[in-house]
Amino acid sequence: MSPTPRTGGPRPGDREEIIDLIFTAAEVFDTKAWDRMAEVFTADAVAYGRCGLAEITANTVRYLDGCGPTQHLVGNCRIRVDGDTATAVSYVRAFHLAAGADPFGRAQPPDYWDFLGEYTDTLRRTSSGWRIAIRECRPIAGTGSLRLGEP
Repeated sequence: MSPTPRTGGPRPGDREEIIDLIFTAAEVFDTKAWDRMAEVFTADAVAYGRCGLAEITANTVRYLDGCGPTQHLVGNCRIRVDGDTATAVSYVRAFHLAAGADPFGRAQPPDYWDFLGEYTDTLRRTSSGWRIAIRECRPIAGTGSLRLGEP
């Protein structure tokens, strides 16, 4: 028998756990720790135009494995918890350097993609803790080239 979904305000620690999850997602992307994607997303998640953990992971690997160093900086998190669900809106700046580009040189397009945006995450409390069920990414600005390393 599955537990009855909880409604109401946050439990102590919910906000910190959700922020930690959002930061863990950035860490997983930047360290390319694809075996940890299930720590971030639910099995039936929808994110980056893909449905399901396997498709989200494959899409993320397809893009980020082709990059050199990346850094996803996430902040200004605004969180609303309603029982076992939550919504988090946060700013993201994601820098991607092309594989083989000098990380300490003066990168020029197409050697980098720098992205400013906003994540809107719908989260679900699971038996393993909070997980992202839906991630929407709204672009605000970008510079460089999405097609890293291509002329």
